[in-house]
Amino acid sequence: MRYLSALYFMMMLCHLSGQNTSNFGFEFQIYPTGYLSTINYDHGLSEKSALAFRVGYNNFDHRDLGVHASEIGDGIGGSLGYRFYFKSERKGWNVMLRSDIWFNNVDWADIGVNDIRIVGQTSIIVLQPTASMGYAFLISDHFMIQPSLSFGYEWNVKTTGSPTGQGAILLLGVQGGYRF
Repeated sequence: MRYLSALYFMMMLCHLSGQNTSNFGFEFQIYPTGYLSTINYDHGLSEKSALAFRVGYNNFDHRDLGVHASEIGDGIGGSLGYRFYFKSERKGWNVMLRSDIWFNNVDWADIGVNDIRIVGQTSIIVLQPTASMGYAFLISDHFMIQPSLSFGYEWNVKTTGSPTGQGAILLLGVQGGYRF
């Protein structure tokens, strides 16, 4: 609840600071081992740029691609980004630099000596900077949809428990929203 309150507070501050249009909506991103679903707010700084805020949920199954034979987890987090559009009115092709922070819990398992299953849980704080390319379609004066492709890196900046997977990440996403 405090994340939604923080997002609401940021939206109100940004809205009071200028008269550029803003977008409020949802984003869904998939990556090879999971997905992100978020609530987004993009505050227009100019006809070609915006600050992007989001809060959301991360769900993943690293399978055997992590440190352990199985790593399944989820968590909540948010991000801050800057988006630049190549056309005015914040539509068409755009690029974005964004940094996420996720607070995840991971249930992991390994197979030990004599096929004995070893299990544990790790709490991690993940820093995930990404660079994105997207295309914003204005469906009407107020509705937009934007597919995107992002590439970045996941760093487990704080680990409580056994180390878990981290590394390069590729995300395919779509954002939909209302422009006001």
